[in-house]
Amino acid sequence: MALAHETTGNPSPAIALGVEGVSHRYDLGDRLLPVLDGIDLHVTPGEFVALLGPSGCGKSTLLRLAAGLEAPTRGTVTEDGTPITRPDPDRILVFQEATLFPWLTVRGNVASGLEARGLLKSQGHRIGEVLKLVKLEGFEEAYPHQLSGGMAQRVAIARALVNDPKLLLLDEPFGKLDSLTRLNLQKELLQLWKEAGFTALLVTHDVEEALLLADRVIVFSDRPARIVAEVKVEKPHPRRRDDAELIALRRQLLETLGVSHDV
Repeated sequence: MALAHETTGNPSPAIALGVEGVSHRYDLGDRLLPVLDGIDLHVTPGEFVALLGPSGCGKSTLLRLAAGLEAPTRGTVTEDGTPITRPDPDRILVFQEATLFPWLTVRGNVASGLEARGLLKSQGHRIGEVLKLVKLEGFEEAYPHQLSGGMAQRVAIARALVNDPKLLLLDEPFGKLDSLTRLNLQKELLQLWKEAGFTALLVTHDVEEALLLADRVIVFSDRPARIVAEVKVEKPHPRRRDDAELIALRRQLLETLGVSHDV
């Protein structure tokens, strides 16, 4: 079942994300820490793009800039050509940790964003829709401590989807899950993307995950991050892990990252 998109002046369910000449640094008090260096990236509406690179290189920082949580030190980040200057429900960031409110039920956590925006009365019907999409029917009244890690992450994704985002920013959302749960949630995320039509930007350290999900894989250097490679994945979904073309792309990406292809 696809989510019905709420029309708010722009009927498109997805946005274009533009990153133009973006550099960013953090002031640590006694020194400046550069994390991004001259990033240029254009993500088309409805595209699924994965970001790969060493830990701490700046991938998550780029998501924060796209979400409007920070402003770049230099350059511009745009939504459909308009500079991003603040957070907006059109752009939702899902973290590695589910970060649920422990005193709220599953339904209450999913509803929290709508309630904060004063939309619970008009759009509360969407809660049931997204819980069905993420396969959490029957758990509406459960509390976070009663959920597995995978179920908690489903709640976090449902909380994002209920706001009908046009850009979903995913910061290693499956990084702390067991392998079986991770594989299942990868499939579910892919199906949600196909049905809802949003633009997706995924940060991951898992080369295989990037190749199975994304239309394009962007490889970052060590900090301060620069884009050192871009790989298009033209295989239709669903993709097979033992596909010869994907295996060859995996070797290529690992070599770009400086890792032996025997890993």
